[in-house]
Amino acid sequence: MHRFEYCAPTNLPEAITLLDHYGPTARLIAGGTDLLTALKERSERPAYLINLAGLPELCFIEYDQTDGLRIGAAVTVREVEKSALVRANYPVISSAAATLASVQIRNLATVAGNICRASPSADLPPALLALGASVRLAGPTDQRVVSLVDFFTAPGKTVLHPDEILTEIRVPPVRPHSGAIYLKHCPRRAMDLASIGIAAALTLDEGRCSVIGIALGAVAPTPRRATQAEAILAGLQPTPELIERAALAAAAEAGPISDVRASAAYRRQMVDVLVRRALQQALALAQGIQP
Repeated sequence: MHRFEYCAPTNLPEAITLLDHYGPTARLIAGGTDLLTALKERSERPAYLINLAGLPELCFIEYDQTDGLRIGAAVTVREVEKSALVRANYPVISSAAATLASVQIRNLATVAGNICRASPSADLPPALLALGASVRLAGPTDQRVVSLVDFFTAPGKTVLHPDEILTEIRVPPVRPHSGAIYLKHCPRRAMDLASIGIAAALTLDEGRCSVIGIALGAVAPTPRRATQAEAILAGLQPTPELIERAALAAAAEAGPISDVRASAAYRRQMVDVLVRRALQQALALAQGIQP
């Protein structure tokens, strides 16, 4: 591991100032579960590490019926998994968090880090995308809120500017008659990356889909919404025939590759299967039925 200078700011403004000052020679660290490996392998060689862990402005989980859920950037995946607020109002986020790696990793890794890593197979982005989440980004002069749909640009790439820090994740409030589910398909039951990750969320209004979100993971260069599949169900009663059409459309929208985990053809076929299954389970939850 090469030499670097470690910076431990005591508040968010100080962290932003350090990042602005050191520019591209600095990297942010909180959990460090990916970055420390990169440092050991020398694929990352920053001159400065700026630690965000423990900053009070970034360590919170809050929910109310007007603003929805807010998760600070330094909150760990395990904290989200175990949070009573998240479990009660957004069980899909809690269950997606529980599928990430091992408990030891989840005790260190942060939700913001899982998002900013921009891995196509990340577990939390599909669930958050399906729920319509956004992120708040803070720089030296201003702040902006970006929909998660627009956040990812390529594998490992996001719209974050070099002098910006992702400070919180925001999820819209829960509506009545809503259901959401995350399904992860991988060779092993635990401690494995997703071969396919599917999230579906819907809200019923007089039996029709007033809100619909379908998100795909590990089957495209970035986690993405299946907008054509969503359009098939939007405003309509989710009949088995429409769910079948939406699942086929989602498979057509996927852009999978072949690698050591699965072939592109297998991934595309499983998108069809898992989207249909996720929509059926989300619909049952919205109807008050435990799938």
